[in-house]
Amino acid sequence: MSGGPGGDPRTVRAGRRTVRVHRPDKVLFPGSRDGGGGGDVSDGSRGNGDGGDGGVAEPAKKYTKGDLVEYYRSVAPYMLPHLRGRPLMLERHPDGLDGPVFMQKNTPESYPDWITRAEVPKEGGTVVHTVCDDTATLVHLADQACLTLHRWLSRTRHLDRPDRLVFDLDPAGDDFAAVRAAAHALRALLDELRLPCAPMTTGSRGVHVIVPLDGRHGFDEVRGFARDVAEALAARHPDRLTTAPRKKDRGDRLYLDVQRNGYAQTAVAPYSVRARPGAPVAVPLSWDQLDDPRTTARRWTLADAVDQARTEPWADLPARGRSLGPARRRLDAPAD
Repeated sequence: MSGGPGGDPRTVRAGRRTVRVHRPDKVLFPGSRDGGGGGDVSDGSRGNGDGGDGGVAEPAKKYTKGDLVEYYRSVAPYMLPHLRGRPLMLERHPDGLDGPVFMQKNTPESYPDWITRAEVPKEGGTVVHTVCDDTATLVHLADQACLTLHRWLSRTRHLDRPDRLVFDLDPAGDDFAAVRAAAHALRALLDELRLPCAPMTTGSRGVHVIVPLDGRHGFDEVRGFARDVAEALAARHPDRLTTAPRKKDRGDRLYLDVQRNGYAQTAVAPYSVRARPGAPVAVPLSWDQLDDPRTTARRWTLADAVDQARTEPWADLPARGRSLGPARRRLDAPAD
């Protein structure tokens, strides 16, 4: 960044554009002295308020808007392929974690005209979503204190046909061992159906398991398939897994959530910062990394998520998505 001292606006070079950043020294993530991230002290996370080695909670670090801008500018080459062409819902915290939150769908008229928009029909009108196609847009959104980007599972050219399927593994508490076991059980079932998949920490408590699709199926068909896979998996492990949408019906079991696979629903985008103390980040993982005892849902933060991105954890995931037709037939086939 360049510019004046203190809280003066600064300019940031982002690709072919220069973006103005206002109040770069504004603290968005207040630090804490006592590990205030609220994590389980035995889960092995570090530097984000969760417990580290020896069960001692480490302080959550303080981060400013300037830190957020620099992170998103640095991670852009790895993040943009997961954002381009997708309508977004933006989670904005203009006054940081301690202030109000705004879930923004409509793009304000004040946004630069070089930012891509997508006009999406809705009952009684339309919504003009922001689409993040370049680094400058990502930096501008950071300047708007957009901490988290929630993306559609379809792209603007075919809004009604998703090219991603998401299983959200939501534990009852902070037991990441249960998340790890559920992810591997789901992977085994998807392997039987010959569907490649990959895990991603949510930056909160759980993991998303993501299946690339070929974009030929509608949302109803995709969500129906996801629901049937989740129910089949829960039937194999009824003591550990559930598809019950009501919390009171789940007990201590991990919830297999497939509701994000509906039209106009969103899922947190890979490499998005989460609105939690210590600025944890939702990061793609390799399956080997998932098994690392240091890995938790909040293992990576704004400080080191770019290093994780550089490992290209999804390098083995096929570039072309699969059709659900053969997988559906395998799922519906009678058991031997």
